[in-house]
Amino acid sequence: MGGLGAGEAVGYLNHIRQYSVHLEKAACTSNINRDVTMSTAGQVIKCKAAVAWEAGKPFSIEEIEVAPPKDHEVRIKIAATGVCRTDAHAVSTHFKEGLFPVILGHEGAGTVESVGPGVTKVKPGDKVIPLYIPQCGECKFCLSPKTNLCQKISKIKTAISDQDFMADNTSRFSCKGKQLYHFMGTSTFSEYTVCAETSVAKIDDTAPLDKVCLIGCGFSTGYGAAINTAKVEPGSSCAVFGLGGVGLSAVMGCKAAGATRIIGIDINKDKFPKALELGATECISPNDYEKPIQQVIAELTNGGVDFAIECIGIIDVMKAALECTTVGWGTCAIVGVSLAEEGVPVAPFQLIMGRTLKATFFGGWKSVDNVPKLVSEYLSKKFDLDALVTYTLPFDDINKAFDLMREGKSIRTVLVF
Repeated sequence: MGGLGAGEAVGYLNHIRQYSVHLEKAACTSNINRDVTMSTAGQVIKCKAAVAWEAGKPFSIEEIEVAPPKDHEVRIKIAATGVCRTDAHAVSTHFKEGLFPVILGHEGAGTVESVGPGVTKVKPGDKVIPLYIPQCGECKFCLSPKTNLCQKISKIKTAISDQDFMADNTSRFSCKGKQLYHFMGTSTFSEYTVCAETSVAKIDDTAPLDKVCLIGCGFSTGYGAAINTAKVEPGSSCAVFGLGGVGLSAVMGCKAAGATRIIGIDINKDKFPKALELGATECISPNDYEKPIQQVIAELTNGGVDFAIECIGIIDVMKAALECTTVGWGTCAIVGVSLAEEGVPVAPFQLIMGRTLKATFFGGWKSVDNVPKLVSEYLSKKFDLDALVTYTLPFDDINKAFDLMREGKSIRTVLVF
């Protein structure tokens, strides 16, 4: 190799100086983070959060107070949080069980700031993902391989509004002298949050938090719906209704399970290229046909697909998803959350003829056990979380993020502090 020219040498030295400065800043930041953890443990922390003061109104960025963790609780500094449609449901005027004021958010990732007495599974400095479905490891549900539910979800029937307070029936959040409700045991729309130890999963220290936060809800739910709930088989045909973050994750799950035909269904054709990139073999829009979409799919697949996964949360779509499966062995897995009070209209004959209707919660994953494994699989490039992130925005842009979601302009928007 020849020597460097004068200009090249100067450029190289400047690069070295800039890199040295970067290392010094990184070292300082690391020390600052350790000092902050030591100085804030046991104290009330003032920080930024998005407060929903009432249903149907935009989020308000506020300075709130976050109390120290109590027994078997963990206080977490959130680094990134995804925006999920479930959060939009929770502030909808149609959701009858909403409690206000509340800090929403359930798809986050961060670092443990401090722990309360009795905590043994995590320590300050650990990277973690808060879990809206806990795993205590001791109840009849946790001890059974048949479910991923946990008795710690005190309202099994209405988990979307579960854990409005911590275990002692008090809140760790306050703002302007008012107590704020928690949400699903996570409340990731706050720079600091407090979770039960059973609702925290320790993950690989090398994981990028602005990507793996999606494992806290959307990705795990869709991916697991295909693998754990529907149990998609090699060589099978699948239909995925809804190509948002959860639906695209279901597409990835179908592909990983070995499906050879994966039909994506959505009225927003802008989502088709991403679906095809992630494993769909074809995409169709119900708006392009005069006949019901279940009839269209049946005609395309010689009587119906082997598996259908509904990721929208609309009753009529759930019915269509079941009816697009083949008689004899067709399986439909419902993922979407509907705020409608009526149930899915299923004719008994549909089931008598061999169809199976299932539903899933967090994709069937036992959370504490499997979230770290999913993070490791992402790091080993088994699946592509990055493809699901359309926008990464400052946390203050939370209302913009919800607008993008409602307008169908984003798959997932991640907010960073």
